[in-house]
Amino acid sequence: MLSGGGASGVAHVGVLKALEEKQIPIDYIVGTSAGALVGAMYACGYSPAEIEAYVLSPSFQLMVKGQKEIAHPFYFYQDVPNASMFNLSLAQDSTLQKSLPLSLIDPTYLDFEMLKIFGRTSASVHDDFNQLFVPFRCVASAVETKESRTFSAGQLNLAVRASLTYPLYLNPIRINGELFFDGGLYNNFPVDVLYNSFAPDFIIGSNVSQNLAPVSENDFFGLLNSMMTIPSNYTMPCSEGIIIAPQRNVGTFEFEEVQSAIDDGFNATMALMDSITKYVIPRADTSLLAQERTKFKQSLVPFRVAEVLSNSAKKQDLPFLRNAILPRYSKLILDSIQLENRFYKATSAPYYSSLLPSIEQQPDGLLALKLKVNMANAFRVDFGGYISSRAVNTGFLSLAYRRAGYVGQKLELSSYFGKFYGSGKMNYELVLPGSIPISLSAYFVLNRWDYFKSFATFFEDVKPSFLIQEERYIGAQLKLPTGPNGILTFNSRVFWLDDSYYQTAYFTKEDTADFTSFVGESLRLTFTRNTLNRKQFASAGTLIECKASYVRGKELTYPGSTSLTNDTVNKKHQWLSIQFELLSFPFQKKQIVNLGLHFKSVLNSQSLFANYTASMLALPGLNVLPDLDTYFIAAYRSTQYACLGTQLVVSPVKNLDLRLDAYAFLPIIQLVQDPDGGFSYAKPLDGRSLLAAGHIIYHSPVGPVRASINFLPKYAQPFQFQLGFGYLLFNERAIR
Repeated sequence: MLSGGGASGVAHVGVLKALEEKQIPIDYIVGTSAGALVGAMYACGYSPAEIEAYVLSPSFQLMVKGQKEIAHPFYFYQDVPNASMFNLSLAQDSTLQKSLPLSLIDPTYLDFEMLKIFGRTSASVHDDFNQLFVPFRCVASAVETKESRTFSAGQLNLAVRASLTYPLYLNPIRINGELFFDGGLYNNFPVDVLYNSFAPDFIIGSNVSQNLAPVSENDFFGLLNSMMTIPSNYTMPCSEGIIIAPQRNVGTFEFEEVQSAIDDGFNATMALMDSITKYVIPRADTSLLAQERTKFKQSLVPFRVAEVLSNSAKKQDLPFLRNAILPRYSKLILDSIQLENRFYKATSAPYYSSLLPSIEQQPDGLLALKLKVNMANAFRVDFGGYISSRAVNTGFLSLAYRRAGYVGQKLELSSYFGKFYGSGKMNYELVLPGSIPISLSAYFVLNRWDYFKSFATFFEDVKPSFLIQEERYIGAQLKLPTGPNGILTFNSRVFWLDDSYYQTAYFTKEDTADFTSFVGESLRLTFTRNTLNRKQFASAGTLIECKASYVRGKELTYPGSTSLTNDTVNKKHQWLSIQFELLSFPFQKKQIVNLGLHFKSVLNSQSLFANYTASMLALPGLNVLPDLDTYFIAAYRSTQYACLGTQLVVSPVKNLDLRLDAYAFLPIIQLVQDPDGGFSYAKPLDGRSLLAAGHIIYHSPVGPVRASINFLPKYAQPFQFQLGFGYLLFNERAIR
C-alpha cells in the first residue's frame, strides 16, 4: 500500500527495493498519486532497480517539470523571434474564466511517458488490472461528485495520470465522462481499497504523508488546499499489518532530491524488517521472481501502431494530428521510437493545449493510438518591447488566431511602436501536415526607422531627423523542416523602400533632405539550424544560418538642398548576396562558464547608388551586437566582410549572466567618402576594427534586464552605456 506525497513518494521505490532484497513477496499493490506511479510500474513487471533507474533518469526530471521542449524540440513550429515578453490566451467565446491556465507545467511529455511505460502492458492484458504481473488498484478524486474512485480496469496510463494530477500543477483529465484530480485529495492512504479488494493476509503500508495542520487565515494556498482535501485515515483496518513511515526530508516538488527519498524509504524498511519477517515468509527461490518477470514481459504484444483514432467528442479536432502522425491511407506500422518522434513533431504545433494518448489493441493484434485532443485557445495576445535609457524605447503588441482541422491555420497582426522604430505586420500561414509538414504563408510588412533619435539619450529630443528609412513589402514564403532543429525557407517578395537623409552633418530645419526610392523584387533561400537556449543573449546551443538572395529593382534619387549635385538619378540595380552565420557555445564548465564562438560573413555583388549615403543605406550592416541595429554607423557597413568574435558568459547564480562579447570586423570591400564629397572603394581590410560589449544581465521570467557598455571605436563616442529591459528585436528588413 503506497501513499501519495509528491517527490517524497519516490521513497516507495526504496521500500520495494528493501522488500525484494529480503525476499518479501508482494502479491497485490495499491497506490495513490506518486504511490500510484511507483506501484503501477511494479505491477507492470518493472523491478525496483528498473524503477530506481527511471526516477533517477533525465526523462523523469523532464516529465515532472514539463520540459518537453528540451527533450523533443521541433524548430519548424517555433514562431519567428519577436519582442514578446508575456502572452495571454483567450478562448473563442472570449470569457476570461475559460482562458486561465489549469496547469503549471506542460503535460505533453508526462502524458506520453505514461503511455510508454504502461500503454502496451495495459493493452496486452485487455485493460484488466488483475491480469498485470501483480494485481493493482489506484485511486483518483472525482471532481464533480467529490468522491474517491478506485480503478481496477481501463487504460492503465490514464488511471495513473488521473491519480497523480496535482491541482494547478497538472490539468485534470476526463475518463468515462468524469473529471479527475489527484487521488490524494480524498484518499491519500487507500489501505481500505487494498483490504476490500484483495483481502490480504498481511498488509505492508508505506506512508510519506499526513493530514494538513491547521492553517492561518492569511495563508491563501494553505486555505485552498484545505478546501480541496478530505482528511485521510492513516491507520490499518486490521491488526495484520505494519506501516513504514520514511522520513519526509524531501518536499512535494523537490524532484531533484529523489535519490534522498529512495534512501529514506530503503532505510526505514530495513529498520522494520525484523517485524515484517515475523509475519511474512521470505521466498525460497530468489531467481524465480526474475524469471516470472521476464516471462510476463515476453508475453506482451509487440509495440506496433497501425492506426490513429480519436478519443474526443469533437472528431474534427483529430485530422491534422492523424495526418501528421499516421495518415489513414498509409500502410506504415510504427514502432515505439517512430511513434515517439512523430508524436512530438505533431504536438509541437501551436494548436493544442494538451493531448492525452492511450493505446488500444485491435483484433489483428496491432495497436491503435487513441488521442483525446484539447485544443488551445484560439486567440493569443502577446505583449512586450524594450525600455532603455537611450531613445530606442519600443512597444510590441501581437494578436494571433490559430486553428487546426485538416490543415493548420494562423492569422497574426503585430505592431512595434516607438519614436525610433515603428512597424506593422500581417501574416497568414497555412500548414499542411505530414511526416514532413509544409508551411505556406503570405505577409505584408511596414517598417520605419528614425536614426536621429537613436543617437540621443533618454532625456533628449533633437530635431530634425537626419536619416529616416521606410519599408513596405509583400511576399510569400514556403518553409520545410530539415530535421528537428532545422528549416529551409524560400521567400519571394516585392518591396518599396524610401530613404530620406542629409549628406552632411551641418543642416538646418530649412534644408530639405535627399530622397531615394528603390522599388523591386527579391528571392531568398535560407537554411537555419537553431538550438540556442534563448532568443537573445543565448549562453548555450548552436545557430547555423546561410542565406542566398537575388535582388533587382529601380532606384530613383531626388537631390535635397544640401546635395552635391542637382541631378535626379534613375537607375536599375541587381545583385546576388550570400550570408553565413555561425554561433556556437562548445565550451562549458559546470554550467557556470560558457565560451561561445561567433562568425558572420557577407559576400555581396551590390552596385553603387546615386551617392555615398544612398549606397551605404542599401548595404547590409553589422549586427553581431544587439545594439548595433539601433545605430547607423557607415564604418560597420560593407559590401563584403567577415566578422569573428567570442562570447564569454559567466553565470555565478541562476539567471544572472556576466557577459563579454568581443569581435574583429574585417571589411573586404568597403565604400569610403572622399574629402570632396565623392566616394570610392578603400583598400581591402583598411577599415578593420575591434568592437566589444560588456553586460550584466538578469534573465527575469518575462525578459532580460541589463546594464551594458558598448565599445564602438568607429563611432564618434566610442563608449556607450545604457540600461535596458526587454528584447531588442525587430521585424525582418525587406532586403538589407
